[in-house]
Amino acid sequence: MVDQTNSMHATTIVAVRRDGRVAFAGDGQVTLGEQVIKHHAKKIRRLHDDKVVVGFAGAVADAFNLFEKLEQKLDAYSGNLLRAAVELAKDWRRDKYLRQLNALLIAADKDETLVISGGGEVIQPDDGVAAIGSGGSYALAAARALLRHTEMPAREIAETAMGIAAEICIFTNDQIVADELGAGTEQ
Repeated sequence: MVDQTNSMHATTIVAVRRDGRVAFAGDGQVTLGEQVIKHHAKKIRRLHDDKVVVGFAGAVADAFNLFEKLEQKLDAYSGNLLRAAVELAKDWRRDKYLRQLNALLIAADKDETLVISGGGEVIQPDDGVAAIGSGGSYALAAARALLRHTEMPAREIAETAMGIAAEICIFTNDQIVADELGAGTEQ
Protein backbone atom coordinates (compact mmCIF):
# COMPACT_ATOMS: atom_id res chain seq x y z
CA MET A 1 0.00 0.00 0.00
CA VAL A 2 1.20 3.50 -0.76
CA ASP A 3 2.12 5.28 2.47
CA GLN A 4 0.14 8.48 2.16
CA THR A 5 -0.57 8.86 5.87
CA ASN A 6 2.61 10.77 6.67
CA SER A 7 1.44 13.71 4.57
CA MET A 8 -2.05 13.70 6.05
CA HIS A 9 -2.24 15.45 9.34
CA ALA A 10 -5.22 16.69 11.28
CA THR A 11 -7.38 13.64 11.30
CA THR A 12 -7.91 10.11 12.49
CA ILE A 13 -10.69 7.76 11.41
CA VAL A 14 -11.27 4.25 12.73
CA ALA A 15 -13.86 1.64 11.70
CA VAL A 16 -14.69 -1.45 13.77
CA ARG A 17 -16.90 -4.37 12.77
CA ARG A 18 -18.44 -6.62 15.44
CA ASP A 19 -21.65 -8.62 15.89
CA GLY A 20 -23.28 -7.47 12.65
CA ARG A 21 -22.48 -3.81 13.23
CA VAL A 22 -19.83 -1.51 11.86
CA ALA A 23 -18.96 1.65 13.76
CA PHE A 24 -16.91 4.63 12.63
CA ALA A 25 -15.32 7.24 14.83
CA GLY A 26 -13.36 10.30 13.79
CA ASP A 27 -11.86 13.26 15.54
CA GLY A 28 -12.86 16.84 14.83
CA GLN A 29 -9.49 18.56 14.50
CA VAL A 30 -8.44 20.40 11.35
CA THR A 31 -5.02 21.94 11.09
CA LEU A 32 -3.51 24.28 8.55
CA GLY A 33 0.24 23.91 8.76
CA GLU A 34 1.06 23.90 12.45
CA GLN A 35 -2.12 25.74 13.51
CA VAL A 36 -5.37 24.15 14.67
CA ILE A 37 -8.13 25.99 12.82
CA LYS A 38 -11.17 23.88 13.70
CA HIS A 39 -12.05 21.54 16.55
CA HIS A 40 -15.44 20.11 15.53
CA ALA A 41 -15.17 19.02 11.89
CA LYS A 42 -17.29 16.08 10.75
CA LYS A 43 -15.18 13.70 8.68
CA ILE A 44 -17.70 10.87 8.50
CA ARG A 45 -20.59 10.87 6.03
CA ARG A 46 -23.35 8.53 4.91
CA LEU A 47 -23.85 7.80 1.23
CA HIS A 48 -26.22 5.84 -0.97
CA ASP A 49 -29.47 6.28 0.97
CA ASP A 50 -27.58 5.99 4.29
CA LYS A 51 -26.47 2.42 3.52
CA VAL A 52 -22.74 3.25 3.30
CA VAL A 53 -20.63 5.10 5.85
CA VAL A 54 -17.43 6.78 4.67
CA GLY A 55 -14.68 8.52 6.61
CA PHE A 56 -11.73 10.43 5.20
CA ALA A 57 -8.24 11.55 6.04
CA GLY A 58 -6.49 14.19 4.00
CA ALA A 59 -7.54 17.34 2.21
CA VAL A 60 -11.20 18.16 2.85
CA ALA A 61 -12.05 19.39 -0.64
CA ASP A 62 -10.37 16.33 -2.14
CA ALA A 63 -12.31 14.02 0.17
CA PHE A 64 -15.63 15.66 -0.73
CA ASN A 65 -14.77 15.19 -4.40
CA LEU A 66 -14.08 11.51 -3.71
CA PHE A 67 -17.33 11.14 -1.72
CA GLU A 68 -19.19 12.43 -4.77
CA LYS A 69 -17.32 10.06 -7.09
CA LEU A 70 -17.97 7.11 -4.77
CA GLU A 71 -21.66 8.01 -4.60
CA GLN A 72 -21.79 8.01 -8.41
CA LYS A 73 -20.12 4.60 -8.52
CA LEU A 74 -22.51 3.23 -5.88
CA ASP A 75 -25.44 4.42 -8.00
CA ALA A 76 -23.91 2.92 -11.15
CA TYR A 77 -23.35 -0.47 -9.50
CA SER A 78 -26.62 -0.73 -7.57
CA GLY A 79 -25.03 -0.13 -4.18
CA ASN A 80 -22.35 -2.83 -4.54
CA LEU A 81 -19.67 -1.23 -2.37
CA LEU A 82 -16.80 -3.49 -3.38
CA ARG A 83 -17.42 -3.00 -7.09
CA ALA A 84 -17.92 0.77 -6.64
CA ALA A 85 -14.69 1.04 -4.61
CA VAL A 86 -12.67 -0.91 -7.18
CA GLU A 87 -14.00 1.27 -10.01
CA LEU A 88 -13.28 4.45 -8.00
CA ALA A 89 -9.74 3.25 -7.25
CA LYS A 90 -9.16 2.48 -10.93
CA ASP A 91 -10.36 5.95 -11.94
CA TRP A 92 -8.39 7.56 -9.12
CA ARG A 93 -5.19 5.88 -10.26
CA ARG A 94 -5.68 6.46 -13.99
CA ASP A 95 -7.22 9.94 -14.18
CA LYS A 96 -4.70 12.78 -14.26
CA TYR A 97 -6.96 15.09 -12.22
CA LEU A 98 -8.00 12.49 -9.66
CA ARG A 99 -4.38 11.36 -9.13
CA GLN A 100 -3.70 14.75 -7.60
CA LEU A 101 -6.30 14.25 -4.85
CA ASN A 102 -4.73 13.92 -1.42
CA ALA A 103 -7.02 11.76 0.70
CA LEU A 104 -7.69 8.25 1.95
CA LEU A 105 -11.12 6.75 2.52
CA ILE A 106 -12.60 4.05 4.70
CA ALA A 107 -15.98 2.91 3.43
CA ALA A 108 -18.32 0.31 4.90
CA ASP A 109 -21.74 -1.14 4.36
CA LYS A 110 -23.50 -3.96 6.16
CA ASP A 111 -21.11 -6.53 4.63
CA GLU A 112 -17.78 -4.90 3.71
CA THR A 113 -15.19 -2.59 5.26
CA LEU A 114 -12.71 -1.16 2.75
CA VAL A 115 -9.74 1.18 2.75
CA ILE A 116 -9.52 3.00 -0.60
CA SER A 117 -6.44 4.91 -1.73
CA GLY A 118 -5.26 6.94 -4.69
CA GLY A 119 -2.60 4.36 -5.42
CA GLY A 120 -5.34 2.07 -6.69
CA GLU A 121 -5.62 -0.02 -3.54
CA VAL A 122 -8.89 -1.36 -2.20
CA ILE A 123 -8.07 -3.25 0.97
CA GLN A 124 -10.47 -5.29 3.05
CA PRO A 125 -8.99 -5.74 6.54
CA ASP A 126 -8.87 -9.32 7.80
CA ASP A 127 -10.21 -8.50 11.25
CA GLY A 128 -12.84 -5.89 10.35
CA VAL A 129 -10.79 -3.04 11.83
CA ALA A 130 -9.34 -0.20 9.74
CA ALA A 131 -7.86 3.17 10.58
CA ILE A 132 -6.39 6.03 8.56
CA GLY A 133 -4.86 9.41 9.16
CA SER A 134 -2.12 10.75 11.36
CA GLY A 135 -3.37 8.92 14.46
CA GLY A 136 -4.51 5.88 12.51
CA SER A 137 -1.85 3.50 13.78
CA TYR A 138 -2.68 4.37 17.40
CA ALA A 139 -6.41 3.97 16.87
CA LEU A 140 -5.88 0.73 14.96
CA ALA A 141 -3.75 -0.80 17.72
CA ALA A 142 -6.21 0.25 20.42
CA ALA A 143 -9.24 -1.01 18.47
CA ARG A 144 -7.63 -4.37 17.77
CA ALA A 145 -6.71 -4.85 21.43
CA LEU A 146 -10.22 -3.92 22.56
CA LEU A 147 -11.80 -6.18 19.95
CA ARG A 148 -9.67 -9.14 21.01
CA HIS A 149 -9.78 -8.68 24.77
CA THR A 150 -13.19 -7.19 25.60
CA GLU A 151 -16.84 -7.74 24.82
CA MET A 152 -17.40 -4.04 24.10
CA PRO A 153 -19.75 -3.27 21.20
CA ALA A 154 -18.31 -1.89 17.95
CA ARG A 155 -19.25 1.73 18.60
CA GLU A 156 -17.76 1.76 22.08
CA ILE A 157 -14.54 0.21 20.74
CA ALA A 158 -14.31 2.82 17.97
CA GLU A 159 -14.93 5.72 20.34
CA THR A 160 -12.50 4.40 22.96
CA ALA A 161 -9.82 3.77 20.33
CA MET A 162 -10.23 7.34 19.10
CA GLY A 163 -9.89 8.64 22.64
CA ILE A 164 -6.63 6.71 23.02
CA ALA A 165 -5.33 8.03 19.70
CA ALA A 166 -6.21 11.59 20.81
CA GLU A 167 -4.08 11.13 23.92
CA ILE A 168 -1.05 10.22 21.78
CA CYS A 169 -1.30 12.00 18.41
CA ILE A 170 -0.98 15.79 18.39
CA PHE A 171 -2.96 15.95 15.13
CA THR A 172 -5.97 14.17 16.70
CA ASN A 173 -8.34 15.73 19.20
CA ASP A 174 -10.97 14.32 21.54
CA GLN A 175 -13.98 15.87 19.79
CA ILE A 176 -15.18 12.52 18.51
CA VAL A 177 -17.96 12.00 15.99
CA ALA A 178 -19.26 8.45 15.62
CA ASP A 179 -21.74 6.65 13.39
CA GLU A 180 -22.84 3.04 13.15
CA LEU A 181 -24.54 0.70 10.71
CA GLY A 182 -26.10 -2.53 11.82
CA ALA A 183 -29.20 -4.15 13.21
CA GLY A 184 -31.82 -1.44 13.54
CA THR A 185 -29.46 1.47 12.78
CA GLU A 186 -30.01 1.90 9.02
CA GLN A 187 -32.34 4.63 7.95
